[in-house]
Amino acid sequence: MIITIIVFALVLSVIVFVHELGHFSTARKLGVKVDEFGLGLPPRIFGLRKIDGKFKLVFGKKPIEKDGPTIYSLNWIPVGGFVKIKGESGEEAEASDSFAGKAIWKRVVMIVAGVVMNVILCMILLSIGFGFGMPASLDDNLSSRAIVSNKSLQIIQLMPEGQAKIAGVQVGDVIAKVDGREFETISELNTFLSSNNDKELNFEFIRRGEAIEKKIKISPYSFEEREVIGIGIGLIETATVRYPWYLAVYKGIVATFVWMLAIVVAFATVIKNLIIGVPTGVEVAGPVGIAVLTGQAAKMGVIYLLQFTALLSLNLAIINILPFPALDGGRLLFLILEKIRGKAVKQEWENLAHNIGFLILMGLVLLVTFGDIVKYGGGLFGFIKNIFGL
Repeated sequence: MIITIIVFALVLSVIVFVHELGHFSTARKLGVKVDEFGLGLPPRIFGLRKIDGKFKLVFGKKPIEKDGPTIYSLNWIPVGGFVKIKGESGEEAEASDSFAGKAIWKRVVMIVAGVVMNVILCMILLSIGFGFGMPASLDDNLSSRAIVSNKSLQIIQLMPEGQAKIAGVQVGDVIAKVDGREFETISELNTFLSSNNDKELNFEFIRRGEAIEKKIKISPYSFEEREVIGIGIGLIETATVRYPWYLAVYKGIVATFVWMLAIVVAFATVIKNLIIGVPTGVEVAGPVGIAVLTGQAAKMGVIYLLQFTALLSLNLAIINILPFPALDGGRLLFLILEKIRGKAVKQEWENLAHNIGFLILMGLVLLVTFGDIVKYGGGLFGFIKNIFGL
C-alpha cells in the first residue's frame, strides 16, 4: 500500500506539474509576470529567487514582495505543482505584465497551454511505450514493421448468464491455459472449446500479473441470435508490440488522438445518459480509485504504468477544457463572452462563478471518493490499521 501511495503521488505530480509548466512557460513568453512556480502544494519548504544575477534562498511562508522576481519553490504537500500568475484573478488589469491586461488571444493561449502540455505528455509517454514494446490489440492495421511478442487472448466482454461470469471471471483477464494447453488465436480456442462441449475444463487466467485457476463447464449459450459453445466471453487478440523509434513516435501521436476521440465520445455518452435519465453504464473513479488502479498498473510493470499515466494525462486535459467554472474551459468561456460583448464580465461575478464551480467539483470528488472507499475500503482500512498498530 505504501508503494501504491508513493507511485500515485509521483504519477499525479508529473501530470499536474507538466500542466502547470504549460501555463508558466507561455505566461513568461507572453510577457506576464509569474510570482511563484512551485513543485508540490503549499505550505512552502523553501524557494529560490534570482536577485542581481544570483539565486537566493527563501524559507517557509515568507510572503512574496510585489513586483519581485519569480520564486521557484519546493512545497510540503508532495502532489503536483502550481503557478501563481500576476493578474490571474482580474486584478492589476492596467499593468502591462499582468494576465488581466493582455489581449484576449494571449490569455486564451496561456489558459490552453496547460491542456496542450498534457496532450503532449501523453504523446511522449506512448511514443516511449511503443519504442520499448507496449500491449496492443492485433488487427489488420498492424504495421509490417511492428515487432510482435507475448501474444495472448484477453477478455473484453462477459455474457450476462455465461459460465465465465458465474465463475467470477472478469473483463481484462487473460487466458493463459485451458487444460494445460496454450492458444494464440481466438479461432483455435473456439475450436477446442466446441470439441469439449458439456465438459468441465481447468482454465488458468492472468489477472493484473497474478495467476488464477478456475474450473468452468463448457456449454451452449446464445450470442447474436445464434447458439455458440463456450463459456460466454468476448475475446480480443493482444500482444506486446514494439516499433522502430521513428514509427514509435508516429504511433504515439496517432494513438493519442484515437484515445482522445474515444474519451470525448465516452464523456458525451455519459452526459447524455445523465440528462435523459438513463444509467451511464460506466464506473467513475475518484482519488482513491485512481490510486488503486495506479498501484495495479505498477504491479503489472513499468510499461503498463507508463500507459496508465498517459491515459490519466489525456483525461486531465479533456476534463480541464470542459466549459465549467473553475476549470480552464470555464475561464475560456468567460473570455469568449468578453469577446462577444466587447467588455469583460464583472470580475466579482466571474470569481463567484468559479468559486461555486469549485465547490460543486469538490462535492463530486467527495461523493466519488466515498464510493471508492466503499469499493476498496477493506484494503485501505487494513493499511491504516497496520500503520497505527490497531
